[in-house]
Amino acid sequence: MICSISDKHFNVSDVENLRLHYEKKLEHWASNFENALPEIRKTKDETFIRMWRLYLNACAASFNSGNVHIHQFLFGKGVNNNLHWTREYMYK
Repeated sequence: MICSISDKHFNVSDVENLRLHYEKKLEHWASNFENALPEIRKTKDETFIRMWRLYLNACAASFNSGNVHIHQFLFGKGVNNNLHWTREYMYK
């Protein structure tokens, strides 16, 4: 992917691994799912519930174990020498 965009004069400005963020996100989704079970059971069967429990928890475990990663790339066109040197500006 990076090679194909460099041919178009795009440069990688930043890369962030969001693996741990997604682990927590999936844990929250699984918790929300469990809390919503009384409402879900009104329209869905136990097969549906087992499927989503497995999916949400297996995905969280895969991110936790490092078997799955997700990265966010920031690209810019051309050369930009005015980029921040660190991400500290994001936290102010």
